Amino acid sequence: MVSVFLQFILYSFLGFLLEVAYAWLRGIRGQGRKCLIFLPLCPVYGLGAAAILNMPDLLLGHPLSVFVAGGLLATLVEYAVGLFYEVAAGVRFWDYSQQPGNLGGRICPLFTLFWGVLAIALVEWIHPALAPLLAQVPLWLVWVLFLVFSVDGILSLCLLHETGTTESLCWYRTRRQPGESV
Repeated sequence: MVSVFLQFILYSFLGFLLEVAYAWLRGIRGQGRKCLIFLPLCPVYGLGAAAILNMPDLLLGHPLSVFVAGGLLATLVEYAVGLFYEVAAGVRFWDYSQQPGNLGGRICPLFTLFWGVLAIALVEWIHPALAPLLAQVPLWLVWVLFLVFSVDGILSLCLLHETGTTESLCWYRTRRQPGESV
């Protein structure tokens, strides 16, 4: 269980970095890319990665099955996480409603393909390179990470529920006064 939690934390952080890079490449500025108040994490990536890495060995042994099963599994996780945030907090972190074949704006075929590609990269290269580092994390640090994540997660969910907007997580931005120039 400790290794699954560490996978979740690590890949939530790497997912956050991927989101920042994606926004930068697309020219999207000023939009928050994390899902917690303090920690720079995107839990959908961590949950998706942990689900993929813990698929049966039969599936993990073949790139095509990793692509198909990993893409579908991560898409299922994405749907569940999107639905959770909508129901529990009344917010949406992403919206694929403009994409063809989307399901409620939560998932779409294009991003299922992206998840499949990420699944192969994760299983074939990323996790084998990072697993030895995860194995070195001391148990006391895992407990600290768990406590910090839990507190941040609960506070974030309460704040999102109260405000109804993901912008509430961007407390670090300088607030401009009405009429003030950029």
